[in-house]
Amino acid sequence: MLVFRYNRILVALIALGLAAALAVCWQRYNIERVNTQVEIVSDYEEIVEMARIDGIPLQAALRQLKAAGLTSLAIYETTLEKLAAEGVVTAVSTTQMLHSYHAGTLSNWWWRNEVESGRLAAGQVYVLDRETDRFAEVQSDLERRVGKHRIKYFNEGGRRFLIVDAPFESLIKWNLGLPVAEMQTAASNGFLVLARPTNYLKVTPDDVKAVFERIDSVGSAVTGLYFVGEEVLGFPNQLPLVAAEMNKRGISLGMLEHYTQLQFNMQEGMFELARLSGYSVARLHQLLKVEQPKLSVQEAVHRQVLGSRVRNIRMQYLKMYQRPLPGKNLTETHVAYVSGVKQGLESFGVPTGPATVFATYRPHPFLLLLITIGMVAAAVLLVSVAVPLPRRVQYSLLVFGSLALGAPLFFGRAILVRQVTALGSAVLFPVLAMTWQLDCWRSSAPRGGAPVWRILRDGLAGISRTFLISLVGGVYLAAVLADTEFLLEMEIFRGVKLTFVLPLLLISIVYLTRFNLFPGVDADDSRHLWAKLLHVLDYPAYIKTLLAFGAAAAVAYVFVGRSGHSAGVPVPDVEIKLRRFLEVTMYARPREKEFLIGHPAFLMAVMALYRNWPRFFHFAFVVAATIAQGSLVETFAHMRTPFLMSLIRGANGLLLGALLGVAAVLVFHWLQSLTFVLGRRLPSDE
Repeated sequence: MLVFRYNRILVALIALGLAAALAVCWQRYNIERVNTQVEIVSDYEEIVEMARIDGIPLQAALRQLKAAGLTSLAIYETTLEKLAAEGVVTAVSTTQMLHSYHAGTLSNWWWRNEVESGRLAAGQVYVLDRETDRFAEVQSDLERRVGKHRIKYFNEGGRRFLIVDAPFESLIKWNLGLPVAEMQTAASNGFLVLARPTNYLKVTPDDVKAVFERIDSVGSAVTGLYFVGEEVLGFPNQLPLVAAEMNKRGISLGMLEHYTQLQFNMQEGMFELARLSGYSVARLHQLLKVEQPKLSVQEAVHRQVLGSRVRNIRMQYLKMYQRPLPGKNLTETHVAYVSGVKQGLESFGVPTGPATVFATYRPHPFLLLLITIGMVAAAVLLVSVAVPLPRRVQYSLLVFGSLALGAPLFFGRAILVRQVTALGSAVLFPVLAMTWQLDCWRSSAPRGGAPVWRILRDGLAGISRTFLISLVGGVYLAAVLADTEFLLEMEIFRGVKLTFVLPLLLISIVYLTRFNLFPGVDADDSRHLWAKLLHVLDYPAYIKTLLAFGAAAAVAYVFVGRSGHSAGVPVPDVEIKLRRFLEVTMYARPREKEFLIGHPAFLMAVMALYRNWPRFFHFAFVVAATIAQGSLVETFAHMRTPFLMSLIRGANGLLLGALLGVAAVLVFHWLQSLTFVLGRRLPSDE
């Protein structure tokens, strides 16, 4: 029997890379450990609306929400439409005024005098002060939004008013500026403020400073900015100034997670502002407007809590339900929503309060170099145990690969190199783990059958060893991508689907070097690997063969389609319910690929080999077992998920999968025994 030798120097380099990866993961864990506090936010305008609909004082509604756990109020820029509704100003179309005058329906003497003065022309907007102290604020905002040259200011008889040269229908809806009064109301009721400004058309330093002067008027209550529109404030030329003003006040940037849960709803200048601000960023989650009405409050609470636990969401933005719960009004419904999120978070040990942000972190290039060399060593080792290579060729490949990938690490962040290292780790280590197990089986598997206790003993021992070897790849991946931008998901792991497909293809090739799957080719002769691969093309095309390939193709489509950040294959309701159950009952939900498919298949592979089942069954179980190993490593590619949670998720998958695997072995053992007994009792044909 051909013996495949594992180069100890390559193994030592892998171990050295593992030590470096563990050091990085420890640093990452300490960063994640202190970044846990979640901010619960609601719209100030929606709360005002709820209070009006329910007929309760605004202060009473705010007190209830504060007691329920609401941390912050999101405050938008005001508009002329809102100011008119609040009685701050009167905004009138001059076109309508002129029309009413000429029709003889303009009865108010003051308005008639304004028309007769000749100051008004069609296509303008008349903005009249309602004797409030906010008119100067309104004037300043209008001057910045439309330009001073388009505004005429008058003060006659103690009445202040503006004539703005702009279309009425557009102007009354334009965002003007942050309302000081609303921010002060929020602060005086004990809330933090998440300010929601918009960018200016041709933003200037004075525009930026004006926004922060407004923020300063309420002291330190404003702790976050979450911009409205397609641009962040200051884009394109004033982003350094915006970042400097944010840093001066300790204000963080809220970035809304995309509805696919992959990266963010992009705004122009957002990533640049995040970098300039030193990554003072909080990931923000908000249910889709079209989705929320379809969800019960309980389900919405579950989604919000899960996002903070699993995806590093640090701002939970809770929108108002348009229809109240039975027996409750809108305010009481929102109080229940807020309270549910707070209690759900705290039940998992997640505190609420001002959103914490990640400390800026980037692993040392030397540690990244050791990890990269370890990945290259793993690649060379896998090739050498599939097709034996001379030592000099192995070392040549090692040196060339290490230089090609390692040198760029000391020149900038080398994102591409780190992505390649991560992808290599995700693909190679599951295959190495299963390859090692194939060699163990070749050397120690009984030839004449084995009792069920030995199948279970060897199966559980083997699956534990395989898990640990694959876990090395997960630690590599978690470490090489461990910097702030990946943790915030400004950068993401590329090649998710490859991490599921390539290990299956590679282990299939390696299997042919260990076992004789097809007759006529010596399984122990690795020089005939190419002949074994070509033999697949010569396999007779029976109807059953075509059906088997069709079934395999369907399974592959579902498997690949379910993989990645945006799955193309829908998830059945029964699986969704299972996931929900596991999310509630376990700290970290294991992945179905692991505990339902891969790990049970591993134990069944042992049974198929030890009980001398047809070789194809053993091959199929080995490929299925590799699914779990690939999934285990790919779990760590979700950098938004805390490292500890990914580790526990993998362990939970192993535990549940091993239990199901033991049950499967016992069931098949019973069926095999039953078949044997019944066969002996059946009457013969003689």
